[in-house]
Amino acid sequence: MQFVETHMLAVDPIAPDPTRIASAAAALLRGELVAFPTETVYGLGANALDARAVARIFAAKERPAADPLIVHVATLDQLASVVAAMPPLAYELARRFWPGPLTLVLPRGQRIPPVVSAGMDSVAVRVPDHPVAFALLKAAGVPVAAPSANRFTRPSPTTAQHVYDDLKQRVEIILDGGPTPIGLESTVLSLVGAQPEVLRPGGVPIEALRAFVPNLVYQPRYLAAEAGAQLAPGMLLKHYAPDAELLLFTGPREAVLAAMHAAATDLLAAGQRVGVMATNQDADTFADLRVRLELLGSLGNLAQIGARLFASLRALEHTQAQTILVRGVEQDGLGLAIWDRLLRATEGRVLRIP
Repeated sequence: MQFVETHMLAVDPIAPDPTRIASAAAALLRGELVAFPTETVYGLGANALDARAVARIFAAKERPAADPLIVHVATLDQLASVVAAMPPLAYELARRFWPGPLTLVLPRGQRIPPVVSAGMDSVAVRVPDHPVAFALLKAAGVPVAAPSANRFTRPSPTTAQHVYDDLKQRVEIILDGGPTPIGLESTVLSLVGAQPEVLRPGGVPIEALRAFVPNLVYQPRYLAAEAGAQLAPGMLLKHYAPDAELLLFTGPREAVLAAMHAAATDLLAAGQRVGVMATNQDADTFADLRVRLELLGSLGNLAQIGARLFASLRALEHTQAQTILVRGVEQDGLGLAIWDRLLRATEGRVLRIP
């Protein structure tokens, strides 16, 4: 493990200081690591053309080599150095959804080292929609490999402080552009198989993609760490997990809230520190209990819930909660991505209330 001095550089999220961006871009070209905000979560960036720099990402995150990375570019013109082929459907999706939270898996170009893609002949790529990310990518002039800037299996970072908490002395520069607006990782869509397939739900709902890709396939995959090379990041069963035990409840709302209240009561009686993540409308259920409460937002606003999800997990960790309770959401629109993150954070354990 290479330990380094970490510098936090505050930048305006709308009009980032060119001098600080230039400093971060120069660090990337020297083979150093730079964490930066995107519209989804913070990314841990390295020059994607530099195998040694990319290897430092895996070491810093303690990430297995079988878990591939996403390559970020500023414009479609940069794709020539990343992919070997760009089918017509990829161009159509890029025109519609880029810049934005959609990652496409395409044939890997020869200039991208195999370490980026877990040795596979495909590569995941996207154009992020954030002024800081765009400025950094443009200034660096190279494609940047950037998974989420957190320790492996931890909740993804949506603030620079989250990055610092996980990766201090492992990354040279953290560009602090404030909280990320979406708070959920990108949707990953593979175009290298027999049919277009969503490998990970995310910031672009599957319903929006099906308007352009009617034959789109989505079959959830929950892989063990020893499963070998994966087609995309975020497919492992254990992912996004807090240090505390997370209990995920699903079923009819009133029955679930009653079950959560009873479970919290029992845990408190056993001397545990209990955290609850709840919507604004559900919060009153726990008003009579001494739980640590994190509000996710309005019940009808999935974008708000998604933006608060990882931050709430980390906030409850800081309260030293030993067990965290949360009610699942409906699995449509952004709800599917939220459900996916919660399911992986519990390693697939769900309390189904009749």
